[in-house]
Amino acid sequence: MLTRRQFLKAGVIGGAMLTAVGSWYGYRHYGVGRGGEPAGLDAEARTVVAALAPVLLRGALPEPPQRGAAVGDVVTGVDRAIRGLSPAARREVQQLFALLVFAPTRMAVAGVREPWSSASSDAVESFLQAWRFSRFALLQTGYAALHDLVIGAWYANPASWAAIDYPGPPEVF
Repeated sequence: MLTRRQFLKAGVIGGAMLTAVGSWYGYRHYGVGRGGEPAGLDAEARTVVAALAPVLLRGALPEPPQRGAAVGDVVTGVDRAIRGLSPAARREVQQLFALLVFAPTRMAVAGVREPWSSASSDAVESFLQAWRFSRFALLQTGYAALHDLVIGAWYANPASWAAIDYPGPPEVF
């Protein structure tokens, strides 16, 4: 039988291993922009955003066949937003996506067993709600970052304004 001390040691060692592997994966996987800073979204991170957008924007996205283009616009908007962040914030967002695209950490931390490209909306919804209402502030912050990036990208797009009767920003004279 496992003692409490052995259980805690295993947890710390397992957490350290996941962190190390996730950091290595993020370092090796993500491109680097000018000045040695992380670039925007790579292909796998784009897949994560494409899986999150229909769940976070439920009821706001157009019906198919226009939905695919709208999700693509959201992915592009998130990429643009990340590229506009400070270098430190960009690194943190890249670490978040590295955690979500790396299969072992995706399963362990997000609870999503299948790849993002084939994840069901129920699995994505469960992941988002688990992070949103987590007792850990770090996961709540991760949820808030994903939520704000996706929602911000959608409503920053003039194509979404008509649905909410927003005429656009005021003209500057």
